[in-house]
Amino acid sequence: MKTQNPVIRRIMKLLFASLVATGLLPAGQASAQEDGARALDIEMPTLLGDNINLKDAYLGKVILVVNTASECGFTPQYEGLQEIYTRYKDQGFVVLGFPSNDFGAQEPGSAKEIADFCRVNYGVEFPMFAKTHVRGDNANPLFKWLSQASGSTPKWNFHKYLIDRQGRLVDYYTSVTTPTSGKLTKAIEGLL
Repeated sequence: MKTQNPVIRRIMKLLFASLVATGLLPAGQASAQEDGARALDIEMPTLLGDNINLKDAYLGKVILVVNTASECGFTPQYEGLQEIYTRYKDQGFVVLGFPSNDFGAQEPGSAKEIADFCRVNYGVEFPMFAKTHVRGDNANPLFKWLSQASGSTPKWNFHKYLIDRQGRLVDYYTSVTTPTSGKLTKAIEGLL
């Protein structure tokens, strides 16, 4: 049964993921979009120029993936992202920032300019990756998978995806959901 209602689709996806996670639905029946460990098995360049295999570095952690920009009305969310990273990192949580110039050309800087901006203005210590596309045909493989698995492509900067320790997508949050909102922090705490 296919529905056009986004709320129903989201509930169905969460129910499906829960059935797989609890073993009530055999993992062999899980769709490719539910196979997060395989989706995370990609190398991504960081702002500093290193390549990191996301599966090797972060599988086993609760992950918040966020597309970011330095010249956006939502840019102050860097402060909240750093706050929740600091609060939960010792419990196995990580924020992964992906600068993107896809929305309003609000991330025009070079890798060094982005890194300096984040460090100086917001004290960002969480991993930041190279500037990338997060929507459309040129989206990086991680964002293609996240968009497909969630049914939600980023509509603007600071769209957030929450991934559990097994690499499964749990939920997504639009730009208006702040990193320190009770809704998001409660979801993170439930996975830690």
